[in-house]
Amino acid sequence: MHPIRIFVSSPQQEFAREREALHEYFETDALMRKFFRAFLFEYAAASAQQPDQLYLDEVKRSDLYVGLFGSEYGSPDDAGLSPTEREFDCALDTGSHCLIFLRNAPHGVREPNMQALIDRAQDELICKQFGTPEELVSGVYAALVEYLQAKDIIHWGPFDAMVCEQATLDDLDAERMSDFVRVARQVRNFLLAVDVASKKFLQHLHLLNSDRITNAAVLLFGKDPQRFLGSSEIKCAHFHGTKQVKPIPSYQIYKGTAFELVDQAVDFVLSKIDLSVGTRAESVRAPRTYELPKEVVTEAIVNAVAHRDYTSNGSVQVMLFADRLEVWNPGRLMPGLTLEQLRVAHGSVPVNRLVATALYLVEYIEKMGTGTLDMIERCVAAGLSEPEFSVADGFVTKIWRKEKKAGREFDNGTTKGGVRVQLDARDVAMLRVCAEAEATAKELQIAAGYPLRTSNFRKRIDNLLEQEFLGRTLPDNPHSPMQKYRLTSKGRAVLAIEEST
Repeated sequence: MHPIRIFVSSPQQEFAREREALHEYFETDALMRKFFRAFLFEYAAASAQQPDQLYLDEVKRSDLYVGLFGSEYGSPDDAGLSPTEREFDCALDTGSHCLIFLRNAPHGVREPNMQALIDRAQDELICKQFGTPEELVSGVYAALVEYLQAKDIIHWGPFDAMVCEQATLDDLDAERMSDFVRVARQVRNFLLAVDVASKKFLQHLHLLNSDRITNAAVLLFGKDPQRFLGSSEIKCAHFHGTKQVKPIPSYQIYKGTAFELVDQAVDFVLSKIDLSVGTRAESVRAPRTYELPKEVVTEAIVNAVAHRDYTSNGSVQVMLFADRLEVWNPGRLMPGLTLEQLRVAHGSVPVNRLVATALYLVEYIEKMGTGTLDMIERCVAAGLSEPEFSVADGFVTKIWRKEKKAGREFDNGTTKGGVRVQLDARDVAMLRVCAEAEATAKELQIAAGYPLRTSNFRKRIDNLLEQEFLGRTLPDNPHSPMQKYRLTSKGRAVLAIEEST
């Protein structure tokens, strides 16, 4: 079949970053390259034609028109029309399939002519909003998959965009979605309000397919994701040697949403590796440094969750050995991406784009396409060997530990003064907050470094309550919105021991 031609509306300065992201997407995504050819003027070959006429000729030749509408109308011609409006009119006249994406803007900011154009478009077409380049690419991705399915060109789609059979809106957790919106608004200027209706929220993130729940929606916000997607769990194991031998000293299978899986697996690793504690001469609070940089551990696990092949029956495996951390996922490199390219700046080619976009919006992913390079730089800065990436019946990341020295720099399981210390750095951070004043769950969540209030975070608080290191200010009403947490005398003793270590 001939490539389906896409015309992306003519360049405007306000969309420079978005157009760059779209160009990268169309060039690197294997599915899109198979079916589509996109025209973006600034990346096209030089032409002797006048730009305005070239744009219109390309619109007439195109099957799809992607309009990016923002605040600026553009320079009008003698008839008072901007290139953007002329292209839109041409697309309607020639019968092109139109996809209109509106960048969110405060009321009254848009130029009057642009607002009038948007009003026209909304009367005739479905227009979708976006806030960041990543949200735009995710929206275009979902729209093009729907187009291919509607044209009966494909009978399948990317796994995360496919309908999760038997799942309904009742199988999703509204509180998790509200938590997500609250964090995304703070860190990525997310558009929606915290009290947004669940269906509108899912539509905005393209997590519905013909009004049905997608696999991505279940993975991200399901009450029980493994009920529908059993292999989405993570298996974590700790071996004292350098090989997989049984019995395994420590073995856990974690279940939950993608966010909870990442949190639980990262906590598993951090609880098993060395933690060195500096002195207050270095800073107000004694600095803590994990043997393996926490950011590197997190990146390796996030990559495994975001990029794995969810159609496989295999689960992500996180294995800590005496000499290395090994993270395996049932996935592969996307076509056109090589192992060598992972060691330099490269394009972002997520296998599960809807899942990756959601992880990005709450900073589980810092920046698309830089994860492996950041891992290498952080390991080198920490005096570690560079991580290794390989493909062997799945994708493997190896992060090398330093040679073991006699003893540990910090032992968080020692006994002093008759009090057994069973804390890690996140627990200590929460106790410190309560040492200064009574604290809300939100304040503890921030102190412990959890972007979202996952079940793993709740388990941490429950553990501190069970050990009587923390107490509730309203013990008879544990779920009160006015609930706070205070440090107990036992908690003060444990904190004092930790501070003296």
